[in-house]
Formats: sequence, C-alpha cells, structure tokens
Amino acid sequence: MPIKRIISGLNDFQENYFKTHQDLFERLSHGQTPEILFITCCDSRIAPNLLTQTQPGELFIMRNLGNIIPPYRTSNNSEGAGIEYAVQALNIKEIVICGHTLCGSIKGLLKLQSLSDEMPLVYDWLKDYGESIRRIIRDNYPECSGEELLKIATQTNVLNQIANLETYPVIRSRLHAGKLHLHAWVYEIETGEILAYDVSQNQFVPLEQEPFPVPDPLTTMHPA
Repeated sequence: MPIKRIISGLNDFQENYFKTHQDLFERLSHGQTPEILFITCCDSRIAPNLLTQTQPGELFIMRNLGNIIPPYRTSNNSEGAGIEYAVQALNIKEIVICGHTLCGSIKGLLKLQSLSDEMPLVYDWLKDYGESIRRIIRDNYPECSGEELLKIATQTNVLNQIANLETYPVIRSRLHAGKLHLHAWVYEIETGEILAYDVSQNQFVPLEQEPFPVPDPLTTMHPA
C-alpha cells in the first residue's frame, strides 16, 4: 500500500469523519476517560477499534510483538509504565489481553534459534519474555505439532501474560478491592470470532454476551 493512499485517507478523515463527529473530538480535546486497557499484538491484521466497534477515547491500547507483558520490575519496561498509568491515572476498570491465531511471534517462539541471526532483537525479546511458554510447550505437549501446537502456544501465552499482569502491585491492589477485572481473549483471524478463557470450564470458549473475567492467579490453569 503506497503512502499516497495513507495521505488520501487522512484527507478523507479531516474532510468527512472529523467534521461529522465534531462533538466527539471536542470532548476528547478536554481529556480521556477510557475504562478498558486493551493489550494486543502489533500484527497489522488486528484492529482493536474495528474489532470491538469502539470510538476514539473508549480504549486505552497497548501493542507489542506477541502481546507480551514483562513481569513487574523488569528493566526498561515501557509496558509496565503504560499499565501503571492506565490503572492509576486513568482508573481503568477492565484489562483485556487479546492474542490471535496465526501469530508470527508465537511461530517464532516455537523455532526460536532460527531468529538469532536474522532478527536478533526479536530473538532477544522472545527469549527474555517467552521462555516460560516455550518450556511449557516443550515439556507438556511433546505429541502436538502444526496448527494444534500453535493454538496451544497462543492460548498459553495469553494466560501467561495475565499471570505477569498480576505481579504488578497496582494490579494486585485493584483486583483485591474488586475494582479491576482481567480478561484473556484470543481473536481468530480466520473466522472473526473471539474466544475467552472461562475459568469454570478451564478452557477458551466463544465469547458471548457475558464476559469471563479471570479472578485468580493462573498458576494451575492450562489451555484446552
């Protein structure tokens, strides 16, 4: 897609959408009050506002390779700073970690050594923060391969990031007070469906009208 198409889109936004939604942007000029922190992958096929049909100002969005949340007190942790700001300054009520099928980061994690020469920074990122997922997969699912293995790794990764979220003091405090809820989702690119982790069933199931908040640490939880 050439840059000219992006510029054309910007012009169309300014001439059409912005003008027909001036009240919205006037409100946004005075501050933001999102209630949901949406953490997902950088993958270009994931569009959080399109996926959730939300307007500007309704989601506080964080993205990185593999929707990874480093544990609390990790060096140079911009994700941690964003989480702290979202919860403490913006008073976020819900946090969604949304992984997705066909994730290149998870594929890379499953064949990590092949990345070391061509993409050393990607290798370091996945090695530093994805090793626990890689070990879980290696030690517990030796009989799985292909799409099945990728599905298990994707779901395991999302659950692991929920567990990492719970290492943050501001998260633990809000969870204890019942002022914050965590949600583990996987977006299926092929179908457009969202799967949510249901603690009562101990597996990811299609998300319907009622959300499935994750109330407890995930040390004993595994994907189906």
